[in-house]
Amino acid sequence: MQPTTRILIAGGGTGGHIIPALAIADELKARHAAEILFVGTARGLESRLVPQAGYRLELIRVGQLNHVPLATRLKTLVDLPAGLMQCVRLLRQFRPAVVIGVGGYASGPVMGAAILLGIPTLAFEPNAVPGLANRLVGGRVKAAAVNFEPAARYFRNAHVTGIPVRAEFFRLAPRPAGAPPHLLVFGGSQGARVLNHVMPKIAAALLEAVPGLTILHQAGARHAETTLAAYEDSRAPADRWQVEAFLDDMPRRFEAADLVLARSGASTVAELAAGGKPAVLIPFAQAADDHQRRNAEVMAQAGAARVLLEGDLTPEQLRGTLSDLLAQPEKLREMAESARTLAHPDAAERIAGMAIALARRDFRKEAL
Repeated sequence: MQPTTRILIAGGGTGGHIIPALAIADELKARHAAEILFVGTARGLESRLVPQAGYRLELIRVGQLNHVPLATRLKTLVDLPAGLMQCVRLLRQFRPAVVIGVGGYASGPVMGAAILLGIPTLAFEPNAVPGLANRLVGGRVKAAAVNFEPAARYFRNAHVTGIPVRAEFFRLAPRPAGAPPHLLVFGGSQGARVLNHVMPKIAAALLEAVPGLTILHQAGARHAETTLAAYEDSRAPADRWQVEAFLDDMPRRFEAADLVLARSGASTVAELAAGGKPAVLIPFAQAADDHQRRNAEVMAQAGAARVLLEGDLTPEQLRGTLSDLLAQPEKLREMAESARTLAHPDAAERIAGMAIALARRDFRKEAL
């Protein structure tokens, strides 16, 4: 009987990092019977999502380096040696065959410690431009799985695998011919302030310009009441719009939409590609390393999305873009097909296979 392969997954912080990491862990456990340990921080989403998924999580203390005041960066650098030693102790205790870094606060020191100990490392990068943690270790890892081709140049042995996405997104039914148009406004789990602010201003004019249009707007729990009040004040027909704090069953919500208005986080972009949904993307201007804009540009270059920059956005510009696209069903179908060209239905399987190859010390590029 072969011994169980132990794999450590480090990082997290946001859903764009930890949700794909959990999909990779599920694939490794189901297909390869691997034993998984996650390492993250108390302030990241992993502190909630990893235990909920049934995986063991070890927490480390790691400070911030990127987009923080100088005093915070200096403290992080002073604390870094102690953090690295904590990571070394964890690795020696768990003795993983491979370490997968998914980006985020914990990823950098854990991957750095693994490299020092000679443990094979695999970087996973969901964005078009890697975050600081993956940039720091990119030239030293054994291999990397990336979502976008532009990110490959930051790593050794990089393969474009895509982001693991729930299988339901690949099985969306096509919109029925002649169905009234439907717009999904999706700002992520916490909502998007710019969408909550601008959409109510243009709702009445947009609904008048596009006959039969309905709008479903996910505003986030903190902003649902104020967004709802703004729609009510807009005098847009109340039977043609709906505001929700949070949307469950996102594959079904995507299926019902002819067009999606959203941010351009890595997971959102991957779900749009998997579902073959045309989009208008407004990148979050404060995203680290401007990665949302880069993600959106890749979608736009493929013909799958229109991109509007938050700093230049006006209500008139957004209304004109949405009404123009919603009036062109054939254009939306073309964008949908373009989106599908960026989808990767086998992403989790491929990334898990790369990890197992590294665990077996098979560093040949064709094996990864």
